[in-house]
Amino acid sequence: MSGKPIPLQPAYVLHQRPWGDSSVIAELFTPEQGRLGVLAKGAKRARSPWRGQLQPFRPLLVAWRGRGELKTLTTAEPQGQALALPAGRLASGFYLNELLMRLLTREDAQYTLFGCYDATLRALASDRDEALEASLRRFERDMLSALGYGLILDHEVIDGRPLSAARRYHYLIERGPVAAEADLAAEGIPLLGASLLALQQGEFTTADQRREAKRLMRAVLAHYLGPRPLASRALLAGPPAPVVATEKITTD
Repeated sequence: MSGKPIPLQPAYVLHQRPWGDSSVIAELFTPEQGRLGVLAKGAKRARSPWRGQLQPFRPLLVAWRGRGELKTLTTAEPQGQALALPAGRLASGFYLNELLMRLLTREDAQYTLFGCYDATLRALASDRDEALEASLRRFERDMLSALGYGLILDHEVIDGRPLSAARRYHYLIERGPVAAEADLAAEGIPLLGASLLALQQGEFTTADQRREAKRLMRAVLAHYLGPRPLASRALLAGPPAPVVATEKITTD
């Protein structure tokens, strides 16, 4: 049975790949179904109304039908203007998409996370360069919380004492922060309380806070992502430095 058609819902394309000569399989992110795989029949044909629509960072309204793991797309139309991410921020957008592809399970509602994703893309499309790091850290923090892996950022896990901005802590993955002198501290990621509190607020006032928050989030995400590296990390790192050839000089 094909199942009842689904009313139009907001969506973004996380990834797509060709299917046959004229179709594509698209991984969508929607609030009600979370990550969803759909077959867009004929999407590559010149006269297809979906040609050019199923692209990342383009707000869409979509509908589909079907009962299996892979649905059949029935409608895809733009919902407002496509978000024009500057060239220097495209890698950050693909990073968000890859995180969702790797960590979201199929058909698990993500209303809050969908709103966070939409807001982060719109922040990336803005011209506020100084807010880029904060936008990415907020999304990582909120994504982990939505998936049930939320971080403790305001108190010590051993005795519950509020964190002190001036004190050093070690963050134990899947547990939380402990004082640097605690017995278990050697197993955690070292950082200042100010960095944990800044991550909780989603705003960073110093380069040290940004650096320590990024190191913490990388370690936590690596724990849940497993050993396979993120392809988008290579894009974020930028091209390798050029190798300058030097002429070999010999002496008689």
